[in-house]
Amino acid sequence: MTLPTEEEAEKPDTPRRRRWRRIRKIAGWTAGALVGVPLIAFWVAYLVLDVRSPQEVLAGLDKTVVLQYSDGSELLKVIPADGDRTFVPYAQIPAKLRDAIIATEDPTFWDNAGFDPTGIGRAFLTGVGGGSGITQQYIKKSTGDDEATLGRKFAELVLATKITQEQSKEQIFESYVNIISFGRGTFGPAAAMHAYFGKKLDDSMTWSEAAFLAGMIQSPSVHDPAASGDAHAARRWQYVRDKLVARGYVKSDEPMAYPGAEVQPPSETRAGRVTYDEFHLKQQVLAELEQDGFPLGRLQQGNMTVETTLDRGMQDAAMKAVRDRLKNEPKEFRGALVAVDPKTGAVRAYNGGDQGVRDYAGTPHAIGSAFYPFTLAAALRRGYGLDQPIPAPERQEFLGETFQYPEVCGPKCSPSTAMRTQADGPFIALAKQLGPDALSETARQAGIPETVDGVPTLREKDGFLIGPGIAIGRYPLRPLDIAGAYATFAADGLRATPHLVAKVRDESGTVVWEHPDTAAPAFGDDSRRIARDVTTTLRTSLPDGRPAALRFGAAEHGNSPDNQDAWAVGYTPQLATAVWIGSDDDRRLKDATGAKLTGDVVPADIWRTFMTAAHEGKPVHPLGDPEPGVEARPPRR
Repeated sequence: MTLPTEEEAEKPDTPRRRRWRRIRKIAGWTAGALVGVPLIAFWVAYLVLDVRSPQEVLAGLDKTVVLQYSDGSELLKVIPADGDRTFVPYAQIPAKLRDAIIATEDPTFWDNAGFDPTGIGRAFLTGVGGGSGITQQYIKKSTGDDEATLGRKFAELVLATKITQEQSKEQIFESYVNIISFGRGTFGPAAAMHAYFGKKLDDSMTWSEAAFLAGMIQSPSVHDPAASGDAHAARRWQYVRDKLVARGYVKSDEPMAYPGAEVQPPSETRAGRVTYDEFHLKQQVLAELEQDGFPLGRLQQGNMTVETTLDRGMQDAAMKAVRDRLKNEPKEFRGALVAVDPKTGAVRAYNGGDQGVRDYAGTPHAIGSAFYPFTLAAALRRGYGLDQPIPAPERQEFLGETFQYPEVCGPKCSPSTAMRTQADGPFIALAKQLGPDALSETARQAGIPETVDGVPTLREKDGFLIGPGIAIGRYPLRPLDIAGAYATFAADGLRATPHLVAKVRDESGTVVWEHPDTAAPAFGDDSRRIARDVTTTLRTSLPDGRPAALRFGAAEHGNSPDNQDAWAVGYTPQLATAVWIGSDDDRRLKDATGAKLTGDVVPADIWRTFMTAAHEGKPVHPLGDPEPGVEARPPRR
């Protein structure tokens, strides 16, 4: 209790004095409220509001998934619908770019408490606007609250203070720079560097490039020279350069120039832009990953990297072989090539064509006489010998259909001579003796899957019956599966599942999944013998002299003498390759010379060109059981 002073006690208690006491009391309470209420509100908000960790913020964003070749080099990127979000750790952000961003966006970043007092004061006075440093921008982007209101500024102030106390400046900058947009559908500096300059992000970045990218952050859609022209972009670049000089990052005489000539058009650097053949690869890899328990959403959330089985050199060789050979052929010709490592099932080259979204390597096509090695394998399983004669009249009935083929290998034609002479009749006869189930079962044992996209293979349209078409390869199969099944013969009867994904790595680079070894005997205890006998009938050599196996195939167009599909399928111990040539629809096809399409011309040319390039510099391995007196020859120099 406060006692009145002697002087006050002597003064009479007038109404005026009572009024002034009330005013002083109200003023005191008001001053206390003006100071105390914000402090209390700040303290409450500090406790209630929470700063999202960089990991939590980034985990909530769909990030770019990088697909790599088998050597670790980049194959392509799978870009989220709202842009390329390639995460870059702080240590990998070039110092020049870091300095350019800080000089432009928040020069006191390393020392401030996470906010700009001037901007906050302006927001309190006007209720809107106010400057935002890097920490505040990160909070704004991470919360998704972009409204220029007093409430948002207050929340920014609280969270900026809290995040500065809980996280290092390096963490804050790393999170900020990875979730901001640089324009052209990119998020983060790595995507931006590629989008504007077509380069990887590394320490070779110049000051000019750094200033350009830093200048994009404020308003990418405006400052991009593709949107506003080089004159505007150059002024923005000059602004950033001046900030770098004024703040001591760059000397005034540092040679720098606006890099307008280096900036690529958006059409050449659009995030996620892929060619048709790359699109086919992406779709096949993603489909395979989903089956393995890694759907795209999981890959994006985990910022994962996918190492494919594809060999960069072989992939390039496949594209070139198909493109160059079809260049002068009829415009309706389409082609596909798949190459598989027989030992592991790893797909080393995959070309589905570049004419559109249809993937010809992943689309079933009638295989024709290229199915006969499976018929032979079925006969070998039943005890038939390679030199056992097969009675095969020109006209034969099988499952209600009449087949008529000329006799081309003599009345005592064996499986071995029938394969070498490209005869059809003996294989129709074998199909009759063995039955359709035996042919289907053997093809599946070799590697033909039971279903593709839920549709049964080697069956009639009802999905159950096996008709006479199995005898002549009428049922459509994918080049991917044919290459994998022929690879079983190349691997001496060991079947390995064809696959395009080798490993999946998480954000730290740790392998979280690896394709298992699936190699197993395809035909039981007789796998090696059966595979080597099949190889014996297909024996040939590559242009460089190394031993190989090769089978041609063609599927007829209806009842006409012309063909609609043609194949060349073969292997060495290192590689099994299937080449298909056809069209978008079922039609009679003739090549550039006017001759009907057959497997031993266009497909064979592509097969030999690719296999020669793919084996360049590789050692020569024996293939199966060499014929008496025949040895593997070294490649010609």
